Amino acid sequence: MDFEIPGGLKVAVLKGAVGAERQVSLVSGKCVADALRKTKLVDVIEHDFLPDEPDILDDKSIDVFFLVFHGEFGEGGQMQEICEQKKLIFTGCDSKSSKMAFDKMACKKAIQKADLPVPRALEIRISRQLADMDSKLKGMGEKFVIKPIRQGSSVGVQLTQGIENTKIAAKKCFDEFGDCMIEEFIKGTELTVGILENIALPLIEIRTAHQFYDYDAKYIDDNTQYLFDTVSDKKTVQEINDVALKSFNAVGCRDFSRVDVILSDDGIPYVIEINTIPGFTTHSLLPKAAAKAGIDMSQLCLQIIHTALKRRS
Repeated sequence: MDFEIPGGLKVAVLKGAVGAERQVSLVSGKCVADALRKTKLVDVIEHDFLPDEPDILDDKSIDVFFLVFHGEFGEGGQMQEICEQKKLIFTGCDSKSSKMAFDKMACKKAIQKADLPVPRALEIRISRQLADMDSKLKGMGEKFVIKPIRQGSSVGVQLTQGIENTKIAAKKCFDEFGDCMIEEFIKGTELTVGILENIALPLIEIRTAHQFYDYDAKYIDDNTQYLFDTVSDKKTVQEINDVALKSFNAVGCRDFSRVDVILSDDGIPYVIEINTIPGFTTHSLLPKAAAKAGIDMSQLCLQIIHTALKRRS
């Protein structure tokens, strides 16, 4: 490590919260807490945080709150805003960038404004919008991706073929999750770029037997492949990393994130989304990319804490 962690540092690893991704968050949080305990450099409190039981945030003995939430409350800006109001030191993005990244349409618009490539998409905020979009969908091809606008871990995401099937699927998604989007399907290679302190970690290609990198492929299927060095052209790798870093900064992210990209068959790196608190499980990609760069899980967690501590006045 080329940085020092102050002695006697007390770190609260907050995990769990509420929502569809609670169970994944519990696993991620345990992995972070275990990795930090292994260092014997910090005092670790592992805490299953529930929004209606926030007392731990008032514990003045805690120096840093390591947020390991996935989903709307913990990843979408609410938790970060509470920490900011209490003037706490916490890991990861601030409330503004968290909120923007978690809203897939807001994120897409910010990246597009930075003149970076994103797939075209239609936003569904009220169900009757579905009735008037046949002509718009025709201009986007025959295959689509339906997504809730504010969910993570591919919850609620599905692929569709044809306009009528797409409208039916979009209505179902809207009825279950609220605001949703219909995105054009980009045929190509599924990649992800881990970002750590504004540096791109080694590129990972994701190969799965599933239709796409869905929830099961991420957290359950041991046959999902995570491959390094599959993009051999150095110029293309540099372009992908450049697009990922510029997207990270366009949304206002800090500390760390994971940028998902589709490298289209004609060589364009389309940014799909930004995960401001990516997974820290054994299947997760940020730790895998860090390990490839020579940063093990314990070092990764310490570096994230060190970055947060720089904001301490």
